[in-house]
Amino acid sequence: MSAGGTRPPIGSYAVDTSNGRVGQVLGHEGPYVRLRPVGGGREWDCAPESLRAATTIERLRAATAYENARSRGEVP
Repeated sequence: MSAGGTRPPIGSYAVDTSNGRVGQVLGHEGPYVRLRPVGGGREWDCAPESLRAATTIERLRAATAYENARSRGEVP
């Protein structure tokens, strides 16, 4: 995603390889990319070299995990 020096587009989904989390790209803050977890939650910054594009299955897994947690009352 950012291997060639390009920044991921805002609104796209990416995997932070430093922690394995899937997030939606919100913007670019200085040298970092700002991500938000699928379904919402606390945002985090990620170094561009630690990002790769999320696959469709990774996006679906993250969305399903969020919906399951919501149905159990673990998240609002």
